[in-house]
Amino acid sequence: MLDGCGRTIDYLRLSVTDLCNYRCRYCMPEEGVPKRDHRDILSVEELVEIGRAAVRCGVKKIRLTGGEPLVRRGILDICRGLAAIPGLEELCLTTNGSLLAGLAAPLREAGVDRLNISLDTLRPARFSAMTRRGRLCDVWAGIAAAEAAGFRDLKFDTVLIGGFNDDEIEALTDLSRTHPWEMRFIELMPMGPCAEWDTHRFLPAETVLARVTDLEPIAPQGVARRYRLPGAKGTVGLITPVSHDFCADCRRIRVTADGKLKSCLHSREELPLRGLHGEALEAAIRQGIACKPAKHHLAERRSDTPRTMDQIGG
Repeated sequence: MLDGCGRTIDYLRLSVTDLCNYRCRYCMPEEGVPKRDHRDILSVEELVEIGRAAVRCGVKKIRLTGGEPLVRRGILDICRGLAAIPGLEELCLTTNGSLLAGLAAPLREAGVDRLNISLDTLRPARFSAMTRRGRLCDVWAGIAAAEAAGFRDLKFDTVLIGGFNDDEIEALTDLSRTHPWEMRFIELMPMGPCAEWDTHRFLPAETVLARVTDLEPIAPQGVARRYRLPGAKGTVGLITPVSHDFCADCRRIRVTADGKLKSCLHSREELPLRGLHGEALEAAIRQGIACKPAKHHLAERRSDTPRTMDQIGG
């Protein structure tokens, strides 16, 4: 389906929970978020119904997000239900990796095609400090389990933060030399807890190119500008929502765990979907797509959304 700007919208990011077992400093307050009553978030059946309606509206790809989607009870049932939708071409999931060791194989069996794994640092102590409770060894165990389960072309998402992990750019890109992985650097966005951080924390993704000068450009994929080191098995991606906004090529919509459609991550506008079924649900999704704004305004001000990233779906 085309939105009001003529963009083809075929990608849904579907949040299954706003809870997380981490408390990453740029994403969540230390105390976490209030736990909702289970009646306040979309049920397994509602999530699958929204997925079906979105596919009927032209969506080809669904990505499950959170919070941390693997803490959601019934996550495998959600995956099975979505993977069975006729016309859905790709079911993906973004995770912090901490629970993958026990869930990678079941996720693969449930129909998940691809995984994105958050990896903001390669240093165990720094990792624990950023997540406030995570262990890097759990993520490495999850990565090994994912590969053993048959997941290929893993993507790793690193939020680029000045004074925190910019001294690891070279080490992170080096992982693409010996692994068929895509190491992706994402610009820190001024929203949630980090919105008031000092400006030196917000680095343009071009910093990666300045530090690793032998990166060679290759064909882009989605919103990522992609590069390869000479002779490398994998690739490096740059995602630049602030310095080079990619709004003109955006093809996604989002649905939050409490059932609100957001046609733009940074917009205040939300369209409630709960309680809608059949043609009414499809009509609401089409309305949300048609009203998708032309662009955000991160280059001029902080995000307009009052929600934090975990409340929207990372």
